[in-house]
Amino acid sequence: MSALEEKLEAMGLRLPDVVPPLAAYQPAVQSGSYVYTAGQLPLVDGKLSVTGKVGAEVTAEEAKELAATCALNALAAVKSVIGDLDRIARVVKVVGFVASATDFTGQPGVINGASELLGAALGDAGVHARSAVGVAVLPLDAPVEVEIQVELKD
Repeated sequence: MSALEEKLEAMGLRLPDVVPPLAAYQPAVQSGSYVYTAGQLPLVDGKLSVTGKVGAEVTAEEAKELAATCALNALAAVKSVIGDLDRIARVVKVVGFVASATDFTGQPGVINGASELLGAALGDAGVHARSAVGVAVLPLDAPVEVEIQVELKD
């Protein structure tokens, strides 16, 4: 078990198994010293616990927790490609999508769930550039989707 996985466990989190792709893509791919994940939904044991739009059926606080779950799933996808999460030099970029009610404008606060989890788990290596985008709908009516890009150590 990597030091990063041990830190996650100390935080009360378990790195999940990678969810099989829902369509024609890979959960993560490596190109040179970078790993790019596909968008990760907040699936737990292959299921969504909550569906709907943030600001309507889903609260911003619930969505923030779901974004953290997405980030954890993204780390699992990275591990599936590189084997050892301690090979991560830093998180470079996070892109978060929030299925939003028409009047909801709190997308950055929702995606903070992913950013805060990565920062807590990776420290300075978890500090990243980020986009938080409101969208009309996401696959499976998920409230949140997150993808990450990481740089690997030499």
